[in-house]
Amino acid sequence: MTLISFVVPAFQVQGYLRECLDSILSQPYDDLEVIGVDDASPDGSGEILVEYAARDPRVRPVRLAENVGLGPARNVGLDRAVGEWVWFVDGDDWLVPGCLPHVADRLVATRPDVLIVDHVRAYWNNVGTRSAMEEVFPEPPGEVTFRLRDRPETMRLLHTAWNRLVRREFLVERGLRFAPGWYEDVSFSYPALLAAERIGVLDRICLNYRQRRTGAITRTRGDRHFEVFAQWHRVFELMDRWGPEVAALRPAVFERMIWHYLTVLGHGARIAPELRPAFFAQVHADYVRFLPPEGYPVPPGLGGVKHRLVAAGRWRTFSALRAAHRVEEQARRSARRVRRRVLPVARRGAQKARDVALRKYYRAELRRPLDPTLAVYAAYWYRGYACNPAAIYAAARRLAPQVRGVWIVRPDRVATLPPGVEYVVAGTPDYYRALARARWLVNNVNFPDHVHKRAGSVHLQTHHGTPVKVMGLDQQRYPLGAVGMDFAQLLRRVDRWDHSVTSNSFSTQMWERAYPATYTTLEVGYPRNDRLALATPEECRRVRAELGIGPDETVVLYAPTHREHLPGWRPPFDPDRMRDVLGPPGRVLMRSHYFHDRDRSPRRRSAAGVLDVSDHDRVEDLYLAADVLVTDYSSAMFDYAVLDRPIVVYAPDWDAYRVTRGVYFDLIAEPPGAVALDFPALLDVFRSGALRAEEAEQARQRFRARFCALDDGHAAERVVRRVFLDR
Repeated sequence: MTLISFVVPAFQVQGYLRECLDSILSQPYDDLEVIGVDDASPDGSGEILVEYAARDPRVRPVRLAENVGLGPARNVGLDRAVGEWVWFVDGDDWLVPGCLPHVADRLVATRPDVLIVDHVRAYWNNVGTRSAMEEVFPEPPGEVTFRLRDRPETMRLLHTAWNRLVRREFLVERGLRFAPGWYEDVSFSYPALLAAERIGVLDRICLNYRQRRTGAITRTRGDRHFEVFAQWHRVFELMDRWGPEVAALRPAVFERMIWHYLTVLGHGARIAPELRPAFFAQVHADYVRFLPPEGYPVPPGLGGVKHRLVAAGRWRTFSALRAAHRVEEQARRSARRVRRRVLPVARRGAQKARDVALRKYYRAELRRPLDPTLAVYAAYWYRGYACNPAAIYAAARRLAPQVRGVWIVRPDRVATLPPGVEYVVAGTPDYYRALARARWLVNNVNFPDHVHKRAGSVHLQTHHGTPVKVMGLDQQRYPLGAVGMDFAQLLRRVDRWDHSVTSNSFSTQMWERAYPATYTTLEVGYPRNDRLALATPEECRRVRAELGIGPDETVVLYAPTHREHLPGWRPPFDPDRMRDVLGPPGRVLMRSHYFHDRDRSPRRRSAAGVLDVSDHDRVEDLYLAADVLVTDYSSAMFDYAVLDRPIVVYAPDWDAYRVTRGVYFDLIAEPPGAVALDFPALLDVFRSGALRAEEAEQARQRFRARFCALDDGHAAERVVRRVFLDR
């Protein structure tokens, strides 16, 4: 029999589900199964479960025909479980590496009905807070098991399903299942503790409880929070049914009920002000209905005052007390902020008067009406006309000619603009006026912090690549690659987005996790790849001729990514030796990352057959000209794969990179072609024929199916019709 069955319900958790599953399947322990329950999720959660099941037999996906909610979805998994113990792990949480052997050892050694494990609350800003475990059990119980009546303080631990493993036969024998509705943990966790003969506690952090910035019911206002009452009613109905067996615990359970009600009521993100009186009235009604005849342990201090006001049904006094406490807390926070604030006197004193005047001008322009026909475009921090914004601009000129497109560029990049493209120079009055009055703002990175999101304006974030390396909030776990990043400020920028363009479901999932906000995802393919998808042989020959490349030459494009954690470091690559391997008809194109544009020299040849193309403005030209792409962790591989030509992953620093910079998937295990981990191996790929071997061809086709399915040449049109034409 399997020892542990993980039941992982999935509903709109595509941005987090991979991390959850990886955290389970990568544990140094194998005696487990994962039952992934797709609760008719409208996102890619179900596809992810199927994908993992295809490569790991321990995963068993279940697809529900209609959405039933978290509790019933867990029941579906429970009915299919075969393990001795069941662990209900939510699809947006994840296990701590290496925890499972300790959990398994404790299960085998003590054979509890319920084993509670410790957890941390993992916030979006990479801050973690401990649970109440240390407070409830200052002296850990160790391997001793107990009944709840012997350690009633156990109820002060968080009453969730995911911080405990429950013996499956125990659940079956006692008929314990999850009820429908919100707060379903209440009517499962407390009865399980009440009925258990053997409760164990493992004083080890085993789970990260993700505190999502958006999408969690704990941050969702509405009347569904009233469903908490029905869940607690079920608890007391079970206690009535079980009678003397649990009667002595009724006061402690009652105290937990009132504590929980007041926690929900006091959470401003859950109960809207107009619903609070009615919620309080129901709390009072349940107080009267379920109050034990012998009383209960009323908490001391302010908590006790709240309990007494509930008992008396005094909502106005309760509300006034709550308001006074909130004002006091705000005053304390303001005092702390003042103490921490360091006024940037020197910087303010040195600020140019021109900058002050321009910002005032910008604020004045913000008071003028939006220009209903103006769209502002930018790419790569104003480096010029490029990437997805350029493709969308071209499509908008064709499909929405009533929209006037204006590009923002740096002064040194004006000359790179195509003829006829209207532009403003960054930092000028025209620039601030365009930013203030544009109805649409399109960028593949974030606009500066001073840009204000106006009501009625539409911010379109196109991004600039499918991610291999971790991005956004996920970089907090890899500080060497996030030096100087202000993640709180990053989220303020993200909050300006109305739409996020993604090239595939994988990107959608990762961006939801890296940039959690309320934008709408447009999973339509990458506009910049339209040209690649529609390219003809004639266009490829023309581009090669413009680059001075003959029709019979074999062209290798080498395009490594930037290593922000290793400034100045470049992978070992000898273009002359590569050229020698290719032979006389071979040509090597060298392309540096755009972050290195200050180091670019005019186009030059380092040797015969080697060409530096770092200053070439259209990277798509280089893709069309190349027969083979050699890259490492660059998003170039996803774009180039649209052409269905050979790709070689050259990753000499893979082990170090994945640990220090972080990656979203194992590129070596799931590559787009042949893989080389050092330069001699890279040369052997070309010498041996591995470049076009069947294994490499199959890898590329799998890669294309996963990442390039939407790149059909019409992505820019889809964006324009949705964003500019509202279709």
